[in-house]
Amino acid sequence: MSYLVGKNLCGGYGGPDILKDCNIEVAKGEVVVIVGPNGAGKSTAMKAFLGMLQMTGGSITLGGEDIMHMSPQQRVRQGIGFVPQTHNVFTGLTVEENLEMGAFIRDDDISGTMEEIYELFPILKEKRFQAAGELSGGQRQQVAVGRAMMTRPSVLMLDEPTAGVSPIVMDELFDRILEVKARDVAVLMVEQNARQALEIADKGYVLVMGENRFTGTGAELLADNDVRKSFLGG
Repeated sequence: MSYLVGKNLCGGYGGPDILKDCNIEVAKGEVVVIVGPNGAGKSTAMKAFLGMLQMTGGSITLGGEDIMHMSPQQRVRQGIGFVPQTHNVFTGLTVEENLEMGAFIRDDDISGTMEEIYELFPILKEKRFQAAGELSGGQRQQVAVGRAMMTRPSVLMLDEPTAGVSPIVMDELFDRILEVKARDVAVLMVEQNARQALEIADKGYVLVMGENRFTGTGAELLADNDVRKSFLGG
């Protein structure tokens, strides 16, 4: 059963609608990937779920509850974690301080969650007293994901998590994302590396000009000739 559901989403940034009757949903323990050409509305769809878009139509529910009226901060408290593509770590703070910052909405003991993050990302435990700005790009992304996980989200949204990293680091990040999924978290991801992302996706959405063009399992989209020719390079 889908946990985060966006139906007939329409909206933009004050001008013409960028999203046009767009439908996206993700269940707990599922990785859903949004792919498509530049300007397709992929990141815009994510902003709709975060409450950072001027909506002109549609509905968004989280666990069956309408969240359209909620601010981004309220949606985080309801269980949505978000990792932006850029500026997603505090470079002057240590790894551990970054993780502590991620728990800003909590007033309980966070030490158990911190240990879970270190178990998920062993390199972060090794470098926990090092400034995040001294880490490699892939390690910074792990800090960013770990920080978002500190709120114990039911939904983790990732905007281009593998942008600018090497293929080896991309594979490692995807492995960690699958481990997050295994913890019964709903994972929604926007990704430019479409082929690789669809390989780990339970479901994929191909957006074009803010509209759903193709929807299917990752395997179905990878096997679709039209999807391959138009979006995956043949």
